[in-house]
Amino acid sequence: MSLPLNPAMAATFAPPVMEARRWLQGVAFPPERPLINVSQAAPVESPPLGLRQALAEAALSEGAAHLYGPVLGLPELRAEIAAQWSASYGGAIRADQVAITQGCNQAFTAVMSTLAGAGDEVILPTPWYFNHKMWLDMQGVRAVPLATGADLLPDPEKAAALITPRTRAIALVSPNNPGGVEYPPALIAAFRDLCRTRGLALILDETYRDFDSRDARPHDLFTDPDWEDVLIHLYSFSKAYRLTGHRVGAVVASARQLAEVEKFLDTVAICPGQLGQIGALWGMRNLSQWVAGERAQILRRRAAMVAGFSALPDWRLMGCGAYFAYVEHPFPEASPQLAQRLVREAGVLMLPGTMFQPETHPEGARQFRIAFANVDTAGIAALFQRLSAFHG
Repeated sequence: MSLPLNPAMAATFAPPVMEARRWLQGVAFPPERPLINVSQAAPVESPPLGLRQALAEAALSEGAAHLYGPVLGLPELRAEIAAQWSASYGGAIRADQVAITQGCNQAFTAVMSTLAGAGDEVILPTPWYFNHKMWLDMQGVRAVPLATGADLLPDPEKAAALITPRTRAIALVSPNNPGGVEYPPALIAAFRDLCRTRGLALILDETYRDFDSRDARPHDLFTDPDWEDVLIHLYSFSKAYRLTGHRVGAVVASARQLAEVEKFLDTVAICPGQLGQIGALWGMRNLSQWVAGERAQILRRRAAMVAGFSALPDWRLMGCGAYFAYVEHPFPEASPQLAQRLVREAGVLMLPGTMFQPETHPEGARQFRIAFANVDTAGIAALFQRLSAFHG
C-alpha cells in the first residue's frame, strides 16, 4: 500500500532540468567531442576571491552568522538594496519594503502564497518560466497562458481579455527566461496600468537585470510614487555574484505585503541563510566593476549567438538576451525527441520548447531554449558547427 499523494502536486510535471540530465545517462562523450551543455542558466564557477574571503571571515569570526536571523533578512542588506535600487531606478524604496528570500524561486512562491489560492488564476506570458508554472499547479492556482507573437513580447490588450474575477496577478520576467527578450519600458508600464486598473498585482521578476544590454534603466515603475499599490519586484543574487548555492533572493513590495510574506517564510525556512546574505551585501558594496565585466562578457557571448545563426538559415532566432537564446528549429521531428537525439548524435544538451509551453500550444514542439552564459565564444562556435552538421 502506497502513502497518499497530494493530487495537485502529483499532477505537476517533473523538474525539467533534472529530466534533461537523465538524457545523459549511458551516453559517452569522447575527448574530441565533449558535451556542450546549454540546458541550465546558472553560473558554474565560484564567486570572485574577495567575496569568498568575506564569506570565510564571516564564518570564522561572526558567531551570529551561524544563528537564526530576522525572518525578512539582515537589516543591512535590506537597506543596501533599498538605497541602490532607489538610485538605479530613480525612485524611492524604503528598507521596510525589502525582504530577503532563499533565492528568487522562493521569492516567487512566497509572494504567490500571499496573493492566490486554490481556484484563483495568474496570467503568465508564454513561453513561461517552468518553475513559476510548477508552483501554481502545486497550489491549485490556474496558470493562464498569454501567448506571445514572433517577437516574444506579451500584449497588454490580449492580457486584458484573459482577466476574470478569479485573476489575482500578472507575472512578467525581463530580461526574459526562456525567451531572452528585454521588455521595453513602455510595455512594462502598460502592464502596470492594466494591473492597477483591474486591481491586480504586477509581479516583475528581474533575475537577469544585471545582464540587460541597455545602458538606461529598464523601466520607470519605481518613479511612480504609488508603485507599492500594484508592483511586486523580484530579484536574485545567484547570477550576478555566482551565489547559486547560497540561495539569496529579494522581494520589493509594500510593507503590508511583506508582513504576509513573513508568515510564509517563517514556516518554510525561518530565515534566509546568514552567510549568503553577508556575501550578497559584500558584493553589492564591492563588486560593481566586477559585475560590469561579467555583463560585458555575457554581451559578447550574446553577439556571438546572434552572429552564429547566420550559418543556420533554416533556424529562426526568436529572442536573444541575458543568458538565453530562444529558437525555432526546421525539422519535422518534435523538439523533445530532437533534444535527446542531439545529446546522442551531436553532444549538445538543450531544453525543448515544450518545457516552456502548455500542451495547448503546439509551437513548443518547434522550439528550443539555448542557455549560452556558461559557454565561451569558442564553445559557441563549436555549438553552431554541431548544429550545422546535424540532420533531423
